Parts: sequence; C-alpha cells; structure tokens
Amino acid sequence: MSLSEIKKSGGRLKGEGLAIAGLVMGYLGIVAIPLILIIAAIAIPNLLRAKMAANEASAVGSIREIISAEVSYQTTHQDAGFTCNLSDLAALVNDSRLAGGQKNGYAFSLQNCTSETTGGTVSKFQVTASPITANASGQRAFCADESNVIRVDRTGAAESCLDHGSRLE
Repeated sequence: MSLSEIKKSGGRLKGEGLAIAGLVMGYLGIVAIPLILIIAAIAIPNLLRAKMAANEASAVGSIREIISAEVSYQTTHQDAGFTCNLSDLAALVNDSRLAGGQKNGYAFSLQNCTSETTGGTVSKFQVTASPITANASGQRAFCADESNVIRVDRTGAAESCLDHGSRLE
C-alpha cells in the first residue's frame, strides 16, 4: 500500500526504496516460517530422546553411587549393617538431590532391607530408580541389590525390574 501511495503522489512522498525493502522482508518472512517449523518438527523429538538417554545414564550412575554409599555405611556402622533410608546416606553421596530421592527425572528408593538372621544386622537391600514421568523423563527402570548387579526393566516399572529385570550390559 505504501509503495502504491508513493507512486501516486507524483514525487511529493519519498521512501520508495524503504517500501520495497519492507515488501521483500515480508515475503521472505512468509517463506521462512514453514522452513523453521519443519526444522523444529525434526529437531524437538531428537532433543527429547537425547534428554531421556542422559537421564537414564544419570540414573545408572546414581544407583552405582548409592551402592557404594551403602557399602561405606555398612563398613562404618557394623552393628546396624546397611540402611534402608536414603537420608542416612546424605553424607556419603555427592548430590543432596540423590539423598532426597529424586534426581534428573528419576525417583530413587531403598527397600527390602532384611537381615539373614532374626535381630541381626541388615545384610540385604534393594535400590530402584524409576522415571518420574514415563516416556518423558525416561523409559526404563533400573534396580540393584547388595550384589552390585544393576538390572533394567524396559517397561519402566521398578517392581518388574526387581523380579524380572535383565542384567544391564
């Protein structure tokens, strides 16, 4: 419209170059928007998968850290054995979020702490890591026990991991 007004004015109005530049930039913007949307549609799912993979790798590392902390706890508390409370391991793990039970989209818990003899020291424990939001923060659940063998369940269920999880390779 501006270019049309400039041409009709018979030289009274200036700015023909600026009007043409505005038209060119407008058309380029219309062409660029679909291209940007296509690139975003390709990139966003890949970023989400990469984030889930990073969360899962962090969960495995955190389980290893909890097992190591449990062994240290058992060594320093020989009269009690292992603990079934993550907060007891707060001084032994490097991350306060892990001692709180959640880290990088995964929820951690210690369970099934038992003794081989009645009234004896706790000699068994199980640690689980399950995604807080399935298929968003992670897809798989991880678990281990005092044997230091980490298992994985592809459905994301911590209970299935303990019972039927396959060994993490």
